[in-house]
Amino acid sequence: MYDYDLLVVGSANADLVISVERRPGAGETVLGSDLAVHPGGKGANQAVAAARLGARTALLARVGDDAHGRLLLDSQRAAGVDTVGVLVGGAPTGVALITVDPSGDNSIVVSPGANGRLTPAGVRAAGSLFHASRVVSAQLEIPLDTVVEVVRSLAPDSRFVLNPSPPQPLPQEVLAACDPLIVNEHEARVILGESRVGDRPEDWARILLAKGPRSVVVTLGAEGALVADADGVVRVPSVKVAAVDTTGAGDAFTAALAWRLGAGSGLAEAAGYAARVGAAAVTRRGAQESFPTAEEVDAL
Repeated sequence: MYDYDLLVVGSANADLVISVERRPGAGETVLGSDLAVHPGGKGANQAVAAARLGARTALLARVGDDAHGRLLLDSQRAAGVDTVGVLVGGAPTGVALITVDPSGDNSIVVSPGANGRLTPAGVRAAGSLFHASRVVSAQLEIPLDTVVEVVRSLAPDSRFVLNPSPPQPLPQEVLAACDPLIVNEHEARVILGESRVGDRPEDWARILLAKGPRSVVVTLGAEGALVADADGVVRVPSVKVAAVDTTGAGDAFTAALAWRLGAGSGLAEAAGYAARVGAAAVTRRGAQESFPTAEEVDAL
């Protein structure tokens, strides 16, 4: 019996958000809205998204001993996330500088801060959390050697889900553990590099699958997603909504997918549910505050 449906190992950032009419070019200055500060970071976002849906969730992360760190801890606890694995101190809390244009698209620059101090030793010290978790999810806003240690710390029957964002080449040990590897179109291109053939996401998914993951999911924004495993490649549609802000939508998708897989759903079924969660998230501004409850997803 697992204590947690999902353990998220990853980043926790304060999102500093400004809305702009258009994003500036090189050497250009544009005026934007008043600054808004929100709890964010891919790890913290996934934990809150899963907890909002009803998953028993824990977070393993590191924040600074500062106001941004307290903001993040308060947000996790308010959502019902167990923060026993959140380490405090060693560096300032990570910060993401985000600009959002009128279409809802965003550009993000991240200062890792304390996220960069989440070390393999910190993962090893949290061994009991891994053995208590049905599914473990990670991203790449923490050091890659820490993600490798996450893979080595998995309980024998637990499932590992990875969103390699920001993307970088992955060691075979990590690729082989992914079930699934979740990428958007940009991440797929970076990871495939010269091995990318053609412009069809179905082709990217097959090539990614050949690199070692047990399964692959390619998210396609408003077009939904596609899933690939030993049974083949399947397109999964999304729900048409009016996008207001895409910040955090990918994190909501990943969290929902990981939770549903742990609950016994098949890959395509879980991705369909996750696509609805992501669609609900883009209809509201911000990251964590935009994540829907299970009831809101059912209504959509």
